[in-house]
Amino acid sequence: MSDSQFVSRCTADAMSNAATSLLAGHLVAFPTETVYGLGADASNADAVAKIYRAKDRPADHPLIVHIGSMDGIGNWADEIPAYAIDLARNFWPGPMTLVFQRSINAKDFITGGQPTVGLRVPDHVVALALIDSAKKIGVPGIAAPSANRFGHVSPTTADAVREELSEYLSAEDTILDGGPSTVGLESTIIDCTTETPHILRPGAITQEMIEEVTGLKVTDAESEIRVSGSLENHYSPEATVVLNQAPASGEGFIAMKDVATPDGVIRLSSPTSIEEYARTLYAALRDGDSQGLSTICVIPPSGDGLAIAIRDRLLRASRGR
Repeated sequence: MSDSQFVSRCTADAMSNAATSLLAGHLVAFPTETVYGLGADASNADAVAKIYRAKDRPADHPLIVHIGSMDGIGNWADEIPAYAIDLARNFWPGPMTLVFQRSINAKDFITGGQPTVGLRVPDHVVALALIDSAKKIGVPGIAAPSANRFGHVSPTTADAVREELSEYLSAEDTILDGGPSTVGLESTIIDCTTETPHILRPGAITQEMIEEVTGLKVTDAESEIRVSGSLENHYSPEATVVLNQAPASGEGFIAMKDVATPDGVIRLSSPTSIEEYARTLYAALRDGDSQGLSTICVIPPSGDGLAIAIRDRLLRASRGR
C-alpha cells in the first residue's frame, strides 16, 4: 500500500471517500475506542472475503457487525431479550459486543456459519462518522475484526495497522488515522441468546457492570458459540511472552510502575493504573518486537474488572502463535 492510501486526517471528505470505497467492495481500516478494525460492507460476501484473506483468518471465525446505534439491532438480529436492550442503552456506544440469534440479513459469511451474530456500536467519532456515511449510501453495517494478521497483537494505532497489513491490502483499500485507541483491549462479548447474559470474552464492560444494569446474575456456563479472540493462543507478538517471572538482562518487561526494573532489563511499559495498563499493553508488546526482543516478561495486574480482561489477553499471548 502506498502513502497515498494512508489518510492522516479524518476530514469529511475522507469519511465520504472511505464510505464510497466500502460500497465499492474495498476494505477500510478504521479506529475504534478498543482497537483498530478492518472493515468491509457487511452485506457484500466478496468484500468480506477480502478481510479473511488479508488476515489469514479461518473461515469459521465470525466477524462483528458495527452499527451506528441500537436502532440497527433489528436489522441483523432476532429474539432480542429485554436485558440486551438495557445493556445497549447503558453501554452503547462503547466497548461491548452483543451476540444474538441472527436475522436473515446476517449471512454465513459474517457469522462463520453459526446461527448467531455479534453487534457493536463503537464509541469513536471516526468510526461512527464512517458508519453513518456508509449507511447513507447503502452500506447497512460494517463487518470488522481487529486490523491485524490472525492471532497477532491487535493494533491500537494507524501506524501499527500499516506495519501489520500493508503488504496484504490493495491500492484501493484505506487506512483511517483516528489517533491511539483509548481503551486498548477488544470489546466485551456478551451472549444474549439465553435467559441470562453470559460473557464470551472479557473486556472493559465488566461482570459487575452487566449485573448492575440488568439485575441478572451473569452465568458462567460453557458456550459453544465461536467468537473473536476465543482461541487458546491469540494476541501474540513474535517474542515469547512469559508471565509472573523476573526478567533477565536483555529481556523486555511489562509491569505496574511500582514494580522495579532489574538491571539490564528493557522496560516496555510502566502503567500507573489498570486503565493505562490496558491502553498501552498492545503497543508495548509491539515495541518489544520492533526492538527484536526474544522474550517479554509480564507481571499481570491483580484484581477484578478490567484486570480480568488484561489477564485473559496475556494468558493467550503467552501460549504463542
